[in-house]
Amino acid sequence: MTAASPALPPSPLPEDRRALLSRLVEGLDAPSLWWLSGYTAGLAHGHAAPPSLALVPGGAAPERGEERRLTVLYGSQTGNARRAAERVAADAEAAGLRVRLQRADTYPTRELASERLLYVVISTQGEGDPPDDAIGLVEFIQGRRAPKLPELKYAVLGLGDSSYADFCGIARRLDARLAELGAQRVRPLAEADLDIDTIAEPWREEVLREARELLASVPAAGAKITPLRGPAANLADHAHPFAAEVLANQVISGREFKGPAYRQYGGASKRVRHLELSLAGSGLHYEPGDALGFRHRNAQALVAPVLDVLQLDGHADVTVADQTLPLSEWLTAHRELTKLSRPFLAAHAERSGAVELQELLAPTQTAGLATLLADHQVIDVLRRWPADWDQQGLLAALRPLAPRLYSIASSRRRVGDEVHLTVDELEYQAHGHAHVGSASAFLAALAEGDTAQVYVEANERFRVPADDARDILMIGPGTGVAPFRGFVQERAERGARGRNWLFFGARHFNRDFLYQAEWQQALARGELHELDLAFSRDQAEKIYVQHRLRQRGREVYAWLREGAHVYVCGAISMGKDVHAALVDIVAEHGGLDAEAAAEFVTSLQKEGRYSRDVY
Repeated sequence: MTAASPALPPSPLPEDRRALLSRLVEGLDAPSLWWLSGYTAGLAHGHAAPPSLALVPGGAAPERGEERRLTVLYGSQTGNARRAAERVAADAEAAGLRVRLQRADTYPTRELASERLLYVVISTQGEGDPPDDAIGLVEFIQGRRAPKLPELKYAVLGLGDSSYADFCGIARRLDARLAELGAQRVRPLAEADLDIDTIAEPWREEVLREARELLASVPAAGAKITPLRGPAANLADHAHPFAAEVLANQVISGREFKGPAYRQYGGASKRVRHLELSLAGSGLHYEPGDALGFRHRNAQALVAPVLDVLQLDGHADVTVADQTLPLSEWLTAHRELTKLSRPFLAAHAERSGAVELQELLAPTQTAGLATLLADHQVIDVLRRWPADWDQQGLLAALRPLAPRLYSIASSRRRVGDEVHLTVDELEYQAHGHAHVGSASAFLAALAEGDTAQVYVEANERFRVPADDARDILMIGPGTGVAPFRGFVQERAERGARGRNWLFFGARHFNRDFLYQAEWQQALARGELHELDLAFSRDQAEKIYVQHRLRQRGREVYAWLREGAHVYVCGAISMGKDVHAALVDIVAEHGGLDAEAAAEFVTSLQKEGRYSRDVY
């Protein structure tokens, strides 16, 4: 249910212009819509060009004297960097500074040489990769075409996850490269972990103080943008989630299995669940491709072993930042127990005196540390390298419990005030003990009628085309298929004329073919036009979605040449394999060398025709 809005007068636009306007604004974020409203208002007042604006998200060339403004660039995969950058821009505007807010993939790189004050907020994707919307900008700055920047002053805020060995890697490399090009830091690089605000808020205060000093002589921008309709007053967000009622929670994968098949999965019991939740009364709105964020609690299966190994009293009250709770509640609701971080490992290495762990933390041991971070939970480290921990020290070393994001698997045009999810319930054996996933165990335990604290995380770069005549290729193995269920529903409800082609992969046909009946019905109804399947363990030779792509390479390339959009969702490693397959397909069937083929695929990303949601 959307927030009520005031009645608008009938549109004076003819029908064809209304259709064009609808296509123009679809998928635009709030800053872009605000800029557009200012632009059209300027035209209405007789301006031949956009009026001077306090916040300029667009890519217009700098007007005379605007080199004294602040430019805030962001590269964001899940929305955190975007929000942090918007806070910087909004505070700068409130301080009367001339500021331009820009997503990295919309920034005209030719303007970099004329920038004088640049703040960059960028997240790191996986092991040191840039977010998809910043790939082009990062390649330009790191490449031979990057200009010398002796007059540029800059600051970089990196967002990352210290459960990866190359924490904030892309931010570090970008910060170093700008300095190499001659730019001057106004503040040292800031690196924020999942508890973003502890680093981002003081960084924002510091860089705004610098901006006020550096731009003190610049007059404030002339016209401020007044949105025609403000945001809903009570809209839920990541800081104030909505209590959504669970309508359904069912297993949609095949039967549970143990024995040889269990070992074949590496000791993992894979159950996939389909959840349906009500958003009635929330004011939340989502589009297919967005994610649903959850505030969850750690299961007792995670908390109890930590207390047992450390011989700590879970009932003992502990005070942290003026909040007093029993230790067990701190560990259940406020601390990460499945994802390790380098700071915790460093603290544990010091307490345990474990030489092996200290060696893994050395800068030269990135591969070994990455392996440890990937296959150990907190309990594994506590068991492998025993150490004494007191309650206060443990809570200080562990990271705050962060929300989890899940791709939305539905379209509101079809399901109304509901939101659907596809969740991999993780249970596995490791290091001689049973393990569960933190968020997936929480979601699996929800019964009909229970509530979960949720919010919507928009993903503007992962949307069905505004042009319904466009074809789309969707590549989503496992639970990566979730957003494409929403895509197909959305396109069907809109009556899209473009074709839909899905590549789905899993281990076994008989227990892992998620939404099999729905895909077959969609094929029968003409809502899905092509379906290619890759079940890797049903034959001696392992077959994955990238193999199916190559087998259909000629048709895939033809779709791309005809303007199709490509979407990839799933694991980072799969995304890299699919990317390589696309480059090979373009090279083989387009008659291009490897470099030209790679440039062709990169151009698809820059045009917004190749979007990835990988994790």
